[in-house]
Amino acid sequence: MSLFKHITRQNSSTALFLTRHLSSAATATASKLHERYTFEPPPSLSSSSQNPNEPPTKPHRKKTKPRYQPPSSLDRTGKKPIRSSLPFDFRFSYTESSQTVRPIGLREPKYSPFGPDRIDRPWTGVCAPAVDPKVKELDGDEDPKLEEERKKKREYVQGDSLTNAERKALVLQCERGKTKRQVNMGRDGLTHNMLIEIHNHWKYTEAVRIKCMGVPTVDMKNICAQLEDKTFGKVIFRHGGTLILYRGRNYNPRKRPVIPIMLWKPHEPVYPRLIKTAIDGLSIEETKAMRKRGLAVPALTKLAKNGYYAHLVSMVRDAFLACELVRIDCQGLERSDYKKIGCKLRDLVPCILVTFDKEQIVIWRGKDYKHLKDEYFLKDRESFEDGDGGGDLLTDEDEELNDTNL
Repeated sequence: MSLFKHITRQNSSTALFLTRHLSSAATATASKLHERYTFEPPPSLSSSSQNPNEPPTKPHRKKTKPRYQPPSSLDRTGKKPIRSSLPFDFRFSYTESSQTVRPIGLREPKYSPFGPDRIDRPWTGVCAPAVDPKVKELDGDEDPKLEEERKKKREYVQGDSLTNAERKALVLQCERGKTKRQVNMGRDGLTHNMLIEIHNHWKYTEAVRIKCMGVPTVDMKNICAQLEDKTFGKVIFRHGGTLILYRGRNYNPRKRPVIPIMLWKPHEPVYPRLIKTAIDGLSIEETKAMRKRGLAVPALTKLAKNGYYAHLVSMVRDAFLACELVRIDCQGLERSDYKKIGCKLRDLVPCILVTFDKEQIVIWRGKDYKHLKDEYFLKDRESFEDGDGGGDLLTDEDEELNDTNL
């Protein structure tokens, strides 16, 4: 037992000696490193550099990237305005606006719907004229030089006229079962951006089908005239509200005209009232009695929404032979739509507007009414063949086929 205690004491003394020896060696080594390399700790690691009153510093975080914003079409910094050589005034709608009726006011400031400084034409609140509005006369008539320039350009683009066989081939290519290329024309008529859509179709095909519905179909001849005048194309076939518009022999898609896009629909200006308090030549009591009597007259026809109204003018003219007041039922239509229809009837029949109450159009033929039998309006179907041509463009079988396909 005494031997075991002796060995234990000897081992503990040996361990203590070794511990003291190693600690002294480590201290000597550290002091030698400090003397040889003169190492000093950085201030961030030294305990004396930190102020106890200051909060501890947060670790460095990576800055978040800003969100990607696509370039705006309204940002025109460093860009020149778009210059277009088209010889006509830019309007929102070319078929539903009249140059003869001058507005009496504007509903908004003269902000250009093409965007600020995007085109080299100023916006007058109604249109972007091709000539300087300060130099232009105030008559409302268009500059005859622009009409001449459009005529020359259209003749050059069209080139030689199509033969009946070529027309027939183009019409058959535009059937509904053979192609889906179609431009739809609604209550706004021929709009400015529709010109861009037509030229986009002409890039891949010679002719495009146009489907007309709603208010503009009251005057189909105006639609055909404006399409040919603004696009320099030619209407080669028409059946009801469906048109086939041909681009021309000399049309080059790479040299298509520059048409700036209209970014939003401008507000319509303020025009004179369509319905007056007293009709010209009548007193206020007589006008009220006529409105009451007109609402009780049997309706000539009921207009469907987005229908085809090309026969409406001839129906009203024939009805005026038997009755001085005509009522047209417009239930289900927008108020702005049947107001535009009444305005077109006033100019085309001609007649006098009595009232728009209860979603009805009541018109009066006037005291000195004369029935007009002019050939202003188009037929229900036209093939637009040459005068020299040999017969109709389409045979009876082709007409029955197009009745279902176009």
